[in-house]
Amino acid sequence: MTDWFLNLTPVMQALVATLFTWFMTALGASVVIFFKTINRKVLDGMLGAAAGVMIAASFWSLLAPAIEMTENSGGTPWIPATVGFLSGGAFLWLVDKLLPHLHSGFPMSEAEGIKTSWQRSTLLCLAITLHNIPEGLAVGVAFGALAADLPSASLAGAIALAVGIGIQNFPEGSAVSVPLRREGMSRAKSFWYGQLSGTVEPIAGVLGAMAVIWMEPLLPYALSFAAGAMIYVVVEEVIPESQLARNTDLATVGAMCGFAIMMTLDVALG
Repeated sequence: MTDWFLNLTPVMQALVATLFTWFMTALGASVVIFFKTINRKVLDGMLGAAAGVMIAASFWSLLAPAIEMTENSGGTPWIPATVGFLSGGAFLWLVDKLLPHLHSGFPMSEAEGIKTSWQRSTLLCLAITLHNIPEGLAVGVAFGALAADLPSASLAGAIALAVGIGIQNFPEGSAVSVPLRREGMSRAKSFWYGQLSGTVEPIAGVLGAMAVIWMEPLLPYALSFAAGAMIYVVVEEVIPESQLARNTDLATVGAMCGFAIMMTLDVALG
């Protein structure tokens, strides 16, 4: 790791890390420049892998450190983990009900959230944006935890989380741009909407880092909150979308591989 990154404040490190995760979303969206379609089996395998990464990150990078922090401080370890986890899921449930969005592969009649006249492209972009809120928040909270100088919060672990989230952002960018291109939108516009869905991550990352620095006692709750939000997204959106074309075995194998990759990254680097 270069010295310039090590010398940054945790908030700036969170910004750099989430700019990387946004870049990976943009990189995934850029496949639309070369391909008008993408093999559905390939996409389902990648979405399954993304789900596996998010599930592993939720425990190894967020819940486990939250439990350890509470134990080290003499608290009851399951309380912050449970309260934060359920609060994160409840928050995403509320956003899911309010924010207009449409999952890839579904007709306009099945758009979720408040009814609106927004175009299909906007609704598809907002669906992936919804995925990226907890991802950016998770990375930001992980880097913000470094300011607390706790044994369970390590720079290597935060970097591993950012790398894992970045890897799974690649198929999410493709999942926006390719369907838009297939429906007749230009390459430039398809790419624009695909990368746009990832721009929320640096915002959520910086806010997450600042929040835990300002409210250090709430750190275990914040880590668990991010975990709950990510699990909600995985169960409610990513896994069902990966199995929409009934490539269930492929999506499941992808999820297993994604989990193993993220677990290896976190254990090896964290």
